[in-house]
Amino acid sequence: MISEESRMEITVLAKHGMSIRGIADATGLSRNTVRRYLRGGEDAAVRKPAPKRPEKLDPFKEYILQRLKAAAPDVIPAVVLFREIKARGYDGGLTRVKDFVRGLRPEPKPDPVVRFETEPGCQMQADWATVGRGNEQLKVFIGTLGWSRATFIQFCADEKLETLIDCHERAFNAFGGVPKEVLYDNMKTVVLERNAYGRGVHRFHPGFLDYAGHVGALPRLCRPYRAKTKGKVERFVGYLKRSFWVPFVATCRQAGLAPDADAANAAVAIWLRDVANARVHATTGEVPAERLVVERAALQPVPRPYLGRRPNEVSRRDGTPSRAYQHPLETYDNLLGCIPMPATQHVTTPEVSQ
Repeated sequence: MISEESRMEITVLAKHGMSIRGIADATGLSRNTVRRYLRGGEDAAVRKPAPKRPEKLDPFKEYILQRLKAAAPDVIPAVVLFREIKARGYDGGLTRVKDFVRGLRPEPKPDPVVRFETEPGCQMQADWATVGRGNEQLKVFIGTLGWSRATFIQFCADEKLETLIDCHERAFNAFGGVPKEVLYDNMKTVVLERNAYGRGVHRFHPGFLDYAGHVGALPRLCRPYRAKTKGKVERFVGYLKRSFWVPFVATCRQAGLAPDADAANAAVAIWLRDVANARVHATTGEVPAERLVVERAALQPVPRPYLGRRPNEVSRRDGTPSRAYQHPLETYDNLLGCIPMPATQHVTTPEVSQ
């Protein structure tokens, strides 16, 4: 398509008797363009757009729209939709799907995070998250090994101590070992009071402390109001919601079902195996499941199942146990590297600062 100025120049130069070649040289246009304009007028110089050819994605656009509608107000990532339509016969590329989905919603801005790395077998980061709304709301335990980025997920109805311990047991069995330490934020079932006996000397939940001694994992706390110290698990929460939970709920709604913990746990186990732990991790550039094979060699052995504290153990009014734990105090001394613990069961553990 030529501009108004070019059309005017062609007309004027032609009226002056200049040849087609001369006009082409003067205007910088091709001789065919000048000839087409002089023979047929303005319309002839404008190239008509070719009819749109059908795209490989066209048969799947309605499916994508319905999936996004079912997930609203949440969104399903393009990579998830690509996986779904590929299973339905789509043989095009991911970029085409991303472009189509991008046109339906604005691109979110990435959230800058601070990263720090640990050695194999050193640390697991653990946290609770909440997914769903109303009657569909569930609690989610997330445990991510620091070096391999291998992750374990368990959907639960509550965040009780018994539930937390069960989630740890399942995670350690899934990983095939126990890390030397586990990093937490402010779980009430883990720490009762920060700095209760001085800076860095916290009062831990006695039941959970007994479990930590049983498995040999040192509980560590990240600094207050610095949740991104647990960046590995914090970032995974968003990934879990976008890549698994939202598509899972949309599938349930389309089938006329309400999502529950049992169905979610069955589905998330497959998602962890085939997607989350099988993808190339953006930070490490490697597959978490493959790195787990290396990290597993550095993990501590999984001990026998935890049976809890002694059933005849009673507590004082202040909440501290009146009898010894399931294990001798020396066990905790060796585990936590601190002075012998009095009945108040306070432990000095370093806070993570970055």
